[in-house]
Amino acid sequence: MAEILVTGTAGFIGYHLSHRLLAAGRTVVGIDNLNPYYDIRLKEGRLRILQENNDAFRFIHLDIADQEALLSLFTREKPRLVVHLAAQAGVRYSLTNPYAYLDSNLKGFLNILEGCRAMKTDHLVFASSSSVYGANTKMPFSIHDNVDHPVSLYAATKKANELMAHAYAALYKIPCTGLRFFTVYGPWGRPDMALFLFTRAILAGESIDVYNEGRMQRDFTYIDDIVEGIVRVMERTPAPDPAWDGNHPDPATSFAPYKIYNIGNNQPVALLDFITTLEKILGKKAKLNLLPMQPGDVPATCADVDDLMADVGFKPATSIGEGIRRFVDWYRNYYQF
Repeated sequence: MAEILVTGTAGFIGYHLSHRLLAAGRTVVGIDNLNPYYDIRLKEGRLRILQENNDAFRFIHLDIADQEALLSLFTREKPRLVVHLAAQAGVRYSLTNPYAYLDSNLKGFLNILEGCRAMKTDHLVFASSSSVYGANTKMPFSIHDNVDHPVSLYAATKKANELMAHAYAALYKIPCTGLRFFTVYGPWGRPDMALFLFTRAILAGESIDVYNEGRMQRDFTYIDDIVEGIVRVMERTPAPDPAWDGNHPDPATSFAPYKIYNIGNNQPVALLDFITTLEKILGKKAKLNLLPMQPGDVPATCADVDDLMADVGFKPATSIGEGIRRFVDWYRNYYQF
């Protein structure tokens, strides 16, 4: 029997969360399909660390889109808490490989919900994304605002996950909490994300692609802050909101045991300032390849985290300079650069 099931445990956030839970003496079953969306050696390296001398962690190679295998896992393990982080990620990738998002993000999530329903899981915490804000321009982005105008298929699948979770919370009283992550970065990060791409290119003396000619802002959020937020939310099972009013529906709460939170740094950074900070830490100037805005991208993100602070007493606080320095230290050590 599993205390906590973490899906996507070999992924960036899944690895760090699993590591934190194990350090706290929790028992974790982690699943991942180890797909080759990016260098699988990174995923294998994360898993090795989790598996080293740790009887409290068990890894199962499993694809959440495999309905029979996943439901069998739920029946066998009967997890009390489920943290669902597995997904096909990437806004730009969804423009060229749209069908890759069907199995994992929609079918896979339905299988997770069905597993939670069958086993009467105490709490499902699932990954959403700041991408759901789409064409919204009112800053900071608030969980109480409507998010019905996605600008990428990836964002649409994440909004669909929120709606699917709400339906199961309403129908079957499964407590569900969705977390909208804002541009997560840090050691062991994804190679398709800006910090990883920029660091690799600058050290190699290659140019970096800078979209919208650098006129971008992102609410970069350090991985340890993300994990702290997840851990606190895990232990706060959502309850129906008695003040919820169908005449004036609040998207962030519900008559069902359902809640949405933003997890962001609440301090957006201009992309060019981000690059300047990275240059200083690397001790090397970047060669900028200024490009127009890409389809599916948005010019700025900023998270309103007031509800997160009010409900679990936590606000991300790692400065961009400190976070980048920690990533660069890891990168140089891992790649011996």
